[in-house]
Amino acid sequence: MTIELDMRSDIPIYVQIRDQIIKGIGAGMLKDGDALPTVRSLANDIGVNPMTVNKAYALLKQEGVIIADRRLGVKICLNADATEYTVKLKKQLQLLISEAMVYGIEEQQFLDICKEYYQMIRRKQKEGTIQTIPAVE
Repeated sequence: MTIELDMRSDIPIYVQIRDQIIKGIGAGMLKDGDALPTVRSLANDIGVNPMTVNKAYALLKQEGVIIADRRLGVKICLNADATEYTVKLKKQLQLLISEAMVYGIEEQQFLDICKEYYQMIRRKQKEGTIQTIPAVE
């Protein structure tokens, strides 16, 4: 999996790293039990401070997406609490829907966009054709 960062983005680098890992899991590029690079290794590969990667890993650990063991390293562990996530999802959707309304996007158009993107990722995941995380078109 390739992690691509936008150094000019307003989104903090550690959040971008976290988001890329989550997208990689969602796209099937990373699976339960897969090892992630060490903090130092990933930081070196993507050219950021190790503390930045450490912060991203800490966030993923707090969310229940990874486990860190000094002997075994960092691994994907998909034991996240769906109930807690549902609350977070609803808050994020509330903002996205409000923004869509501000820009004049109708309900059906919003739902069609969501469905299209979800199905595209699912299809590529099943085909095994995902090499990098699909960008929004």
